[in-house]
Amino acid sequence: MSVLMSVLGFLGGYIVPFILVLTVLVFVHEMGHYLVGRWSGVRVTAFAVGFGPELLGYTDKHGTRWKLCAIPLGGYVKFFGDEDAASKPDSDGLSRMSLEERNQTLAGAKLWKRAATVAAGPIANFILAIAIFAVMFGIYGRTVADPVVAEVRENSAAAVAGVLPGDRLIALDGNRVATFEDVRRYISIRPGSQVDVTIERGGQQQVLKMVPERTDTTDQFGNKIELGIIGIVTNQDSGNFRHITYTPIEALGEGVRETGQIVTGTFRYIGNLVMGRMKPDQLGGPVRVAQASGQMATLGVSAVIQLAAVLSVSIGLLNLMPVPVLDGGHLVFYAVEAVRGRPLGAGAQEVAFRIGLAMIFSLMVFATWNDISSLLG
Repeated sequence: MSVLMSVLGFLGGYIVPFILVLTVLVFVHEMGHYLVGRWSGVRVTAFAVGFGPELLGYTDKHGTRWKLCAIPLGGYVKFFGDEDAASKPDSDGLSRMSLEERNQTLAGAKLWKRAATVAAGPIANFILAIAIFAVMFGIYGRTVADPVVAEVRENSAAAVAGVLPGDRLIALDGNRVATFEDVRRYISIRPGSQVDVTIERGGQQQVLKMVPERTDTTDQFGNKIELGIIGIVTNQDSGNFRHITYTPIEALGEGVRETGQIVTGTFRYIGNLVMGRMKPDQLGGPVRVAQASGQMATLGVSAVIQLAAVLSVSIGLLNLMPVPVLDGGHLVFYAVEAVRGRPLGAGAQEVAFRIGLAMIFSLMVFATWNDISSLLG
């Protein structure tokens, strides 16, 4: 009985929030493809959330089969003339089509329309993230603190560089910072990289060079996090903690800024992995995302919604990777076609798709292994 209750608790606490969040994000992504594809005159034969056997579905008056499938780990829009859900053109089928039919396929559309249709999915995810953040900032505002140092940790990068209590951080690598959170975000994704920190002391500015130290910490749920620190702390007296609110326009601007910071942080993280400044075990897969969804659910609906915004950006970026079978791979094909004046041959595309599938499968296996190791550890 206790085992059953544990399983039910896991399903209710982790899996259900994960499925709900992922379903919304996938639907928005695929709707981007669908809307721009339809606008471009391309016929859509299927719109699926999930993979595998169909659970629910119906066919609309345009001949599109809308369906919810059994495996909730993605989705797809299948266009008329596609061989599969990855939008690989059906060369044999296209060759047998009439001109009128071919004009209704994605392969038969103008190059810029094909590119717009493919790019619309990730763009829809970015727009969703901006909208979520804007609404959250508009409703709740945020609490901020000035980037003024109250304490410098002994032997830290800041202490070695000569930072003193009372110093105000003005810029990092020439980028202006307005809050202590701006400093934390910038530093956290730059372990092992030199940062030029502009401080103000006694009305005078000076630039101090420091290298953030890589440190392992844990969040409120006990999850291990790896980030960079320089060893400074603020408090109420020094930082002047305060709550600020935003007008709708300001909230939209903050939404764009927040989304941009996630994009920048993601690329920086990838760079850190390549350079060996961060461990690859931080890369998570569906199990860890499900765990995060369940943990955020314990904090309330607003926390889950904000997680959805972060994941929406991640899905957009993942799909823009220049890997065949992903949207980014298709865009690379279209770029090559624009340069060559003709598309790649069917054989070359077939090889590229197989390589892309192998890369995605390998990445999923690696991320899932990290997830399992994290849970067991």
